[in-house]
Amino acid sequence: MGKIGRAACIFTPMALAVAALVCLVLIFLSGTKSSSTLTDLYFFKADTSEFRSNSSSISSVVSGTDVDDKLLAALQTTVDSDLKDIYTVGLMNYCDGDKNSTGGYKVTYCSERKAAFWFNPVDVWGLNNTAAEDLIPDSLQKGLNIYKKVAKWMYAAYAVALACTVLEIVVGIFAIFSRWGSFFTTFISTAATLFTVAASVTSTALYATLAGVFDSALKDYDIKASLGSKMLAVTWLAAAFSIGAGLFWFCSMCCCSGRSNSDKMRGRGPVVEKTPYTYERVNSPFGTGNHNQQATGNVPLRDMNHQQTGYEPYSHRNV
Repeated sequence: MGKIGRAACIFTPMALAVAALVCLVLIFLSGTKSSSTLTDLYFFKADTSEFRSNSSSISSVVSGTDVDDKLLAALQTTVDSDLKDIYTVGLMNYCDGDKNSTGGYKVTYCSERKAAFWFNPVDVWGLNNTAAEDLIPDSLQKGLNIYKKVAKWMYAAYAVALACTVLEIVVGIFAIFSRWGSFFTTFISTAATLFTVAASVTSTALYATLAGVFDSALKDYDIKASLGSKMLAVTWLAAAFSIGAGLFWFCSMCCCSGRSNSDKMRGRGPVVEKTPYTYERVNSPFGTGNHNQQATGNVPLRDMNHQQTGYEPYSHRNV
């Protein structure tokens, strides 16, 4: 097949690895205000627009509601100052914005980016150092505590997945030249796949749980939460690309040797042993005999008395 054939053989896993890298980079760049595409990528969204519009009409007196008057009053004080319509949470920061007449929203602010970021509504909504800080429903507070801890692991998993994917692409270049290159690339690709899948599973489970907790704890305040379908699609595409790359790297390790037929013809290919108990032509062990006999190797055999006994042009030899 040769080097060109081997290069073609590893093109597929290399392309899949690059696609996985692009997806992971998009996850890390989510929440960048300079691009509307990147602000549309988020794991979690809290919609407080209905609360802002109807905060004065929400009351604990309404039958079937579970509204705390003190918490409601604290939230109402933020309506005219700090509270926005929309809050979206990415991997490293959050963004907020206001809804427009078309039903969409415009991002007006994105927080500073930092590792192991977690969204704290008490701090973001300006409820810290107020009576409302102690009035957050227990279910929401427990969910936030779990979220804070798991967010650190989730960020670490994405960071390792990104680093391993970059290393996979770099080492994958050497796979063009040998199966050893494929072996080391497969090893690195396996690590990249494991962390990408782990990060995707963690983020999906974490933010699905957080959205459920928000809805159940704050639904009486007309505050809604939802998952970001685009971000989940990107992270699971990264996982799928990474799995595919790993499988093809493994295949390139088992086949596509990179040796051409000319290499084999020059003796660099595998040696084929001769079948045992076959005839092989031999040269004359004697310096006598006519020219034709020496040229053909048909040298007469002689007994102990130097009497000619016959011709044996081939020797019996166990190769």
